[in-house]
Amino acid sequence: MLPHIPMYSLLPELILRSAAQRADATALRYKGQSLTYGELAAAIERVAHGLSSLGLGRAERVAVYLPKQFETVAAYFGASLAGGVFVPVNMLLKADQVAHILRDCNVRVLITSAERLSELSGVLSECPDLKTLVIVGGAAPAAPPGGKTQVTWKELLDAPRAPAHRVIDVDMAAILYTSGSTGKPKGVVLSHRNMMTGAKSVAQYLQNVAEDRLLAVLPFSFDYGFSQLSTAFLVGASVTLMDYLLARDVIVMAAKERITGLAGVPPLWMQLAEQTWPAEARDSLRYITNSGGVMPRATLDRLRAALPGTRPFLMYGLTEAFRSTFLPPEEVDRRPDSMGKAIPNAEILVVRPDGNPCDADEPGELVHRGALVALGYWNDPHKTAERFKPLPGQDPGLVLTELAVWSGDTVRRDAEGFLYFIGRRDEMIKTSGYRVSPTEVEEVLYATGLVRDAVAVGVSHPNLGQAVVVVAAPAEGRVADSEALLLQCRQRLPTFMVPLHVEWRDSLPRNPNGKFDRPRLAGELRQLFGGAAK
Repeated sequence: MLPHIPMYSLLPELILRSAAQRADATALRYKGQSLTYGELAAAIERVAHGLSSLGLGRAERVAVYLPKQFETVAAYFGASLAGGVFVPVNMLLKADQVAHILRDCNVRVLITSAERLSELSGVLSECPDLKTLVIVGGAAPAAPPGGKTQVTWKELLDAPRAPAHRVIDVDMAAILYTSGSTGKPKGVVLSHRNMMTGAKSVAQYLQNVAEDRLLAVLPFSFDYGFSQLSTAFLVGASVTLMDYLLARDVIVMAAKERITGLAGVPPLWMQLAEQTWPAEARDSLRYITNSGGVMPRATLDRLRAALPGTRPFLMYGLTEAFRSTFLPPEEVDRRPDSMGKAIPNAEILVVRPDGNPCDADEPGELVHRGALVALGYWNDPHKTAERFKPLPGQDPGLVLTELAVWSGDTVRRDAEGFLYFIGRRDEMIKTSGYRVSPTEVEEVLYATGLVRDAVAVGVSHPNLGQAVVVVAAPAEGRVADSEALLLQCRQRLPTFMVPLHVEWRDSLPRNPNGKFDRPRLAGELRQLFGGAAK
């Protein structure tokens, strides 16, 4: 029987309602300390009063550039409670990238640390809409950089009570910046309805309960990372906050905190699959989830062997629609390569370029419709129109057009309705007249056991159009042996899919969300075969 999921409308209600029901229950854990729901509710109310007293306008943006800690969570939900829009900024971003976000969505208030502020001092003058800096911890600069107003976190919390703006569920709640495949990051605008629907849907199929203890290791600027907070708070569960350096640290923390749910992306799972899991972690970990890319079969097999009592949920999502599909654990043995079916309260279509539905096993574009569809890209009507388009096959009697997210991802649906990822439209490799999925090549690479990390990209080639090129890191205890790797590829792949070149590295670059940085690798290898194809 699925757990009862309460019906809330606005994001801060997740904390306020849980505090009203179980004020003494632990909401957050961080570095050996804990915060109850009652304490967290009081903190977000004080943040909301502080921001309102600063004159924060309705739907004005509040950027939060902090590591995972209690103040970070209070800042997100406090800004939302005040009627503002919070903007999580990834801690891996550099000053120019942060400045782009601050300018792009006209941030009014920036909440950050004194240390991070010093790194931004040279760019804040380029952010004219930014009026106030809130400093968390440490000594604030004597003179605020860029001529901004400056207050400490304590001063913000001690501000007098001030009324918040009225907000309803279709109003903006957050702007999350996606790395994208080209150009500068785009701000995806999410409503309270988007985020609440996502929390309810995910908590439903993961069967989250108040006794759950989730470990938050992904960045909160990543919708998948932020959902660890929203799904936990929906049911009154607790979240342990962690910014990790080594994969081993994640396992140690999972054992120490008796974690029941852990979310990761493929590169992290590849590292965790190589580790030894202590009994404490194996006994407590009820489920793991994967999104942000296809988990290699070899990695999944190793994880299942290491965690025999843990249920794996393989998921697919995109920031523009939060989450789209999941594969129930009981289907993993039958179809481990599937991304499952639509999550609750969403519909997933597979369509041809003209919008007509694809037949069974016919590749097509994944289109997501429903309450999870975001409000578009901030201040970018052109890119919004490219991705958010009318739902195909609508009843002509409907006067208002429903918009859906056209993902740009190629998938197929089998006769039983299960979906399978083929590749990104902008990552597919066109070689010798064939379209090659990098994911399919990477699956074979991992199955050889010779690589720890691997990315396949298309590089311009004078004869082939594009050549399949692999950038890889050798597996633990293995040496970089291109011939051995290519020999196995020739044994497992058709000729046109066999990589033409392997480049070995100690580690592969990642984007701020922890995924392998494919665009960067493709750019670095652009001249490998002499430049553009003829």
